Amino acid sequence: MSALQELADTLVLGGLLERLREKVGSYELLEHWQQGEFHHDVLMRVAPCSALPGSVLVVATNCNGGVKEVLCFDEPPERAALWHFRCPEAAEFAGELPPLRARVTTPHWFNPCELLASNARSELKPEFRERQRGGGWQMSGSACAPRKRSAE
Repeated sequence: MSALQELADTLVLGGLLERLREKVGSYELLEHWQQGEFHHDVLMRVAPCSALPGSVLVVATNCNGGVKEVLCFDEPPERAALWHFRCPEAAEFAGELPPLRARVTTPHWFNPCELLASNARSELKPEFRERQRGGGWQMSGSACAPRKRSAE
């Protein structure tokens, strides 16, 4: 079993980070990107080691921290390029990934393009959400606005 698969098989981000510290040592958090309500990408640079094929990991999780996918690169990918790789039909995403050294998925994985559709599921009421660039829902600014008090 590869070291990358072993990390992914922890199935939760906290477990993956613990195993990463045990196997590789230190890591540096580079980015956290959320696409829609139910997808997170955590980018990190790990200490150079022979156990992993590259020094940059992208850990894709669901909204509960369940690991869906782990990708390994030598350099950090751009957000739009990563989503273009996943969903090449999505017109708002473009770019080229750096060479992908390895990729593994877990039982939590499902096609992330489903999250970009205009009819994608949401836990936000329609009046409190807006479409995120590329697809998926995010809380709208109106959801954060102070409520007006009624005249008493």
